[in-house]
Amino acid sequence: MEPITTFTAKAIALPIDNIDTDQIIPARFLKATDKQGMGDALFADWRFDAAGNPRPDFVLNHPEAAGAEVLVAGHNFGCGSSREHAPWALRGHGFKAVISTYFADIFRNNALKNGLLPVTVDAETYRQLVSLCEEGMGTTVTIDLTSLILTLNEGNRQVAFPIDSFARYCLLNGIDQLGFLLQQEEAIAAYEAEHPALVQTIA
Repeated sequence: MEPITTFTAKAIALPIDNIDTDQIIPARFLKATDKQGMGDALFADWRFDAAGNPRPDFVLNHPEAAGAEVLVAGHNFGCGSSREHAPWALRGHGFKAVISTYFADIFRNNALKNGLLPVTVDAETYRQLVSLCEEGMGTTVTIDLTSLILTLNEGNRQVAFPIDSFARYCLLNGIDQLGFLLQQEEAIAAYEAEHPALVQTIA
């Protein structure tokens, strides 16, 4: 994964509550075990009609949405079944972060493990972001994972957001849970050397 520290990006709004994982990526795409190409399936049933043609009224198909890396989504984003393919699809499409007032727990955990930053904000900040996005068909926000600050409207407002400290460490360093464990190889070896009897018992 690429480290996430501070980035400024275009945001687009999809202000629909209770967007579940089957809407993020329909079940027929779950046979894939590779992240490659997952972005093409993002919101497939909303983005395309039955013939595979882009629906012009869907926000991701608007010309102004090109290059957007932040999605401002409705309350309870990522609810429904557990599928890691959902953050795969969002990252594959180019999104680095999703901003919402609430994320389903399983989706939030899957997102953090796959380099997608879920940013939780209060209702007032959410409404302002949606308004800015809709007025200008895309607005710019800055997300600072180091200080846990979201800046919008070109610095006119800054709000703090929470994130699990371990997940934050992994994102800042561009590693997943396995990568974190591999970083501890020397410490693990030293512990095993000091406790040989315990290691033999476990083995």
